[in-house]
Amino acid sequence: MSSEGYEFTLKSTIKDLLTYKSGIFGALFLILLLAISVYAIVALPYDETVRLWRGEGGVWLENPRNAQPYWVKYLGQNLPETIKRDSTQPELGGTVKIVTPIPQTDMKLARISFTFDFSYDGFPSEINIFFSAKYNGSAPLLNIYWVKPSGTEIRLLTYIPRSQEDKLYLSVNQQAANALSLYLNSVLGKSPSIPLPIEYSLFAVEDSSMNSSATAKPLKGTYRLYIDGTLFGKDSDIDAKLIVYGRVYGMAGTDNQRRDLTIALLWGTPIALAFGLTASATITFLELLLATISGYYGGKIDSVIQRITEIYMILPFLPILIMVSTFYKLDLLVLILVVIALSIFGGGIKSTRALVMQIKEYPYIEAAKAYGASSKRIVFLYIIPKILPPVIPTLIASVPSYVFLEAALAILGLGIPNLPSWGKVINESFNAGALYKGYYYWVLEPAFMLILTALAFSFLGFALDKIVNPKLREV
Repeated sequence: MSSEGYEFTLKSTIKDLLTYKSGIFGALFLILLLAISVYAIVALPYDETVRLWRGEGGVWLENPRNAQPYWVKYLGQNLPETIKRDSTQPELGGTVKIVTPIPQTDMKLARISFTFDFSYDGFPSEINIFFSAKYNGSAPLLNIYWVKPSGTEIRLLTYIPRSQEDKLYLSVNQQAANALSLYLNSVLGKSPSIPLPIEYSLFAVEDSSMNSSATAKPLKGTYRLYIDGTLFGKDSDIDAKLIVYGRVYGMAGTDNQRRDLTIALLWGTPIALAFGLTASATITFLELLLATISGYYGGKIDSVIQRITEIYMILPFLPILIMVSTFYKLDLLVLILVVIALSIFGGGIKSTRALVMQIKEYPYIEAAKAYGASSKRIVFLYIIPKILPPVIPTLIASVPSYVFLEAALAILGLGIPNLPSWGKVINESFNAGALYKGYYYWVLEPAFMLILTALAFSFLGFALDKIVNPKLREV
């Protein structure tokens, strides 16, 4: 077949494909998935993706934990966003640092003040302070205060950094909890029926609603946290970063390890497409070749191929694959090879063989034999091109089954260990009790991507089936 004829056939197929609504939707979905795949590979190289997903070097420490996607703010409640203040970056605003030497001593007094506006309908999820201290002998002595919009000042705790790079997890600090308990007693005249989380106590309206977290209401306005420190030594210094963690983050939210789920959704796309397309195309063409050889040559070759196919058809495919994945840590390439090895003698061989048995009796095959064409030429140039068009829709439509297979293995904890995939995200969400705790986005987002992939290839396969099988065009 000439290249011009092939080009015309390709153009005609695309033109016919776009005459069906299923073909249009399938093409649009597939283009979207391909665009996401290209972006993921270009914007997030493999090594960087693995490093980020492992959380090496505390890369996610400044992200909120279990935060919903940012776009949920547009669905109703104005949930808090993460607020950051850093004394090393005063140009960002809201930060003032003053260091005053004490005359005739090697000591200094330091004050770091963080100011920010809070105008949200919910409470922060967590509050942390990160210190960077410089000292030779004694560590700085720090007193930390909180000032509410009402003017109420609360002395939270006295703190001494344990190292030059230290972290104060204020939301779980017992000193701060004790100080806020006294503060609540002064407001309510009694202890709350249920102890309030620290971030609720710091941000709640000062009235009887503070009695429990169920009734507490966030107080909007300007807040201030300031740190008074005593530094020991001429070269001593102190810097701090305040992070008030929100409840929304990014396009996809975060998981219980603070990781941005956008990375998993993006990189899950090329993984799913690579696995599904490679497995489907390879298995389909190998089955096509084996069926053609079996049907054309017949005899012992046919008998051997058919008996192996029948054995494969009764083998429990998924349990065997699970067993192999359990005993061996498989990367993407090896997993694809195992799936191919367990699938090449599938049921498609028998249906394609029946078609080959009919085609080999056609007059043009007899004519090819008469003018001396070899069996190899007849198989590859006359029979396979004849049966290839009806096979293409099956190839396209079977891609989702292999995509779901990879996801199913990952959900069972047997997926590719290094890379984030949709199935792995679902597996980790179940392990963390996401549905029980109300983190529905954590499960629904990768599930939506799986459904979108299934729809893309199913629509395309259905439309192509109508093109190569005219009897279906009126369906």
